Amino acid sequence: MRFANQVAIVTGAGRGIGRAIATRLSAEGARVAVVSRTEQNAIQVAEEINAKFAGLAKAYAVDVADHAAVQKVCAQILADFTRVDILVNNAGITRDGLSMRMSPEDWNAVLAANLTGAFNFYQGVVRGMVKQRSGRIINIASVAGLMGNAGQANYAASKAGLIALTKVIARELASRGITSNAVAPGFVTTDMTEVLGQQIKDAVVKQIPLARFGEPDDIASAVAFLASAEAKYITGQVLTVDGGLVM
Repeated sequence: MRFANQVAIVTGAGRGIGRAIATRLSAEGARVAVVSRTEQNAIQVAEEINAKFAGLAKAYAVDVADHAAVQKVCAQILADFTRVDILVNNAGITRDGLSMRMSPEDWNAVLAANLTGAFNFYQGVVRGMVKQRSGRIINIASVAGLMGNAGQANYAASKAGLIALTKVIARELASRGITSNAVAPGFVTTDMTEVLGQQIKDAVVKQIPLARFGEPDDIASAVAFLASAEAKYITGQVLTVDGGLVM
């Protein structure tokens, strides 16, 4: 029970990787604010967690790109739980297309959700972490932010920006006992990758030394490590969980 008496916020927790992270932290004793843009998804995951680990989860619905709404939700989470020890910025979207034809709307929407959304939640909880002189901030980036990916200019840029933000936060808050790290998943079996055709999946697998897609639990395990006391001397790092894709 590494996270007993700790409170975690997980954004984008209504499905996929976020759901796995919220469930894993709850399984190890954390009380979790399950955040999703879709209220019903947040409620469903919180109910699933509470069925297994009674009273450890509460659902919150918000558009992470809306700064004012995020500040309001963070204030409510603090009122409900009294503190926040772990922030996992996982919420993200894709709107793929070749860069030369990408619309400003698709560019802005992805940057707003994936990068500004993380910044919004960071601002919503950081003062409390500074006051308690402890905290773990974990941003879910992507290998696309390290190596680029054709057809994902907006997504790759947002994830590269998230990695840079992670390092800035690490430098600014190290003296306050707060660590900031990123996890960069490769191809993981989620709704986001299920839309890929089988031919594309087969081509991707050939590039992965471990010869398979990852699972959401693989990412959750990395997050749990970085959130734990075992990682207390790790900050400003990017942990790739990608089966060896970008080594």
